[in-house]
This record gives sequence, structure tokens and C-alpha cells, in this order.
Amino acid sequence: MSYRTSLSDVLTGVIAPSAEVTDREGKFPRGAVTALGHAGLLGLTVSAEFGGGGMDLPDAAEVVARTARVCRATAAVLQSHYAAVAVIESYGSPWLRGEIAAGRHLSSLALAEDGSPGEQGGQAQYWASHSVAARSGDVVALRARKHEVVAAGEADSYVWSSRPLTAVDGLTLWVVPAHAPDLFVPARPGGGGPNGSATSTVFADPVLVPADAMLGGDGGGLDIVLRTVLPWLLELRAAAGIEAAHPATAGAFPGPARRPTDSLASS
Repeated sequence: MSYRTSLSDVLTGVIAPSAEVTDREGKFPRGAVTALGHAGLLGLTVSAEFGGGGMDLPDAAEVVARTARVCRATAAVLQSHYAAVAVIESYGSPWLRGEIAAGRHLSSLALAEDGSPGEQGGQAQYWASHSVAARSGDVVALRARKHEVVAAGEADSYVWSSRPLTAVDGLTLWVVPAHAPDLFVPARPGGGGPNGSATSTVFADPVLVPADAMLGGDGGGLDIVLRTVLPWLLELRAAAGIEAAHPATAGAFPGPARRPTDSLASS
């Protein structure tokens, strides 16, 4: 069965019947996410080597576009998940990629921060972070307040940014499990995003992760954000047909700050 057929079945059988309640009550579409996992759509862009669909951004954009016409909250969850998985596909562990491929794991992005050094116009940027990371042996302590996190408290992991451990500049990315002690999500609503998307703030004060939770090299996260995360988010947001569906994404390219990714896209 093709992923398009599987998506049609999930949209008509699960997502559409609950979309009105999701929007009206702001209830996270857990049933939709579970059904998408069972249908192989959470693992759509994971390599076939790990049991995934082996598809790419255009296919993910099609899934988001069709979902957005039925339920904006579920589409927002998929946008953040697919962008996070794009990073995990390149730098995550085989076990994690297998869990996503099997439909048992929902990931999300935890990158935006208020008051970031690169903030412009009151909107946080993804390429600036003042989150602190400190290593002690094989454990890293991350302290931060991440804003506009989709599926906050609902995802199984977050792709997380911090200042580098030792590199002079740039960002370092981590995969932070949602069950990690001292990871805190305050009461909702009020976090922005479509009703039901569980968009909120996530606090780490600190959260402890193993040193091998690093995605890519220390300080290499900025390049990953510019070359992978932001292009995926922009394409998926455009597919959803919403200019500013997610405040953090909408603020990703305020004014001249578009240029780094524009130049990459044309290179």
C-alpha cells in the first residue's frame, strides 16, 4: 500500500472525525499521531534500511499539505516532527531511527528562545542560543527555556540547541528524551500554534543527557539548522498553505536574516 493510500485512510478514518474537537477543545491529537505511526507516516522519511519509507522532503510536504486541509494541529505536529527527523536521519542513532520508522516515536524541535543574542523584531531565531551546556564525564547538563515547541509534553524526544561545549562559536544540537528528569512543560494553553498542537515552552533546569546525545559535531549545529532544519520548515509550512502557522518559524527569517539560507539554497 502506498503512503498516499495510507494517508487517505488515516485522514478519513481518524483525523477528520476528531478535527473539530481537537480545534475546539485544544486537545492534542494523540489518536491521529498513533494512527500515522501505525500507517508508516511518522517514519516516512527514515531510510528503508531502518524500516522507514525512504521518502524525502517533497513527499513529507505532500503529507503535511493534505493533513493541513483536515486538521491544522496534526499538520503542525508533522511539520516539527519531519524537520526533527531530517536531523536525526543524518546524525541520530540507528536505534532511534528504527523507533521512528516503526511509528513508535514522535520527535519535535526545541530551538527557539526569547532573548537570543540574534533576536530581531522580538522574534527568536533558530541560529542564536544562550542555552548553557556543561559536560561532566559522560553526562551533559543543558539549561534553557525553549519557546514555541510543538507537541511539548507529547513528543518522545526533542532536537535541542545549545551553545557549544568547547567550540568558539556556533550551536550544538542534542536529542533530548522527553522522559529525562527535570524537563518541565508548564500548563497550557497560551503557547501559540494551532489549537491542539500542544505548542508551549519547555524548561530544562538542568536536564541531563549522555554526551553521545550530541547530533553532529560540537559547534556544528548552526550549519545543520541553516542547511537542513530551516529549509525543511519553510517547505513544510508552505505546503500547509499558512504563511505564519508557527510563530517561531515565522520569525526564523525576519528581514535580512533570510540571506544565509537563501544563499545556501542557490549554491
